Amino acid sequence: MSTELEATFAGLIGKRVSIRLHDPEGGFRDILGHLETVHSLRNRHGKLIAFSHESIFIWREVIERS
Repeated sequence: MSTELEATFAGLIGKRVSIRLHDPEGGFRDILGHLETVHSLRNRHGKLIAFSHESIFIWREVIERS
């Protein structure tokens, strides 16, 4: 799945996405921002957040408001 997800994310670089990750302590955490690479996004505060495809529970592209 990782290779398939990398190919999908490669086409979404620059787009806004929401990703729900499995939290190592249990539960989930959400990250939201513009995809910079297939393994990182930049949130609204300008912080670059790296993630592992293995920890993704669900994700979606977020359509920008006009």
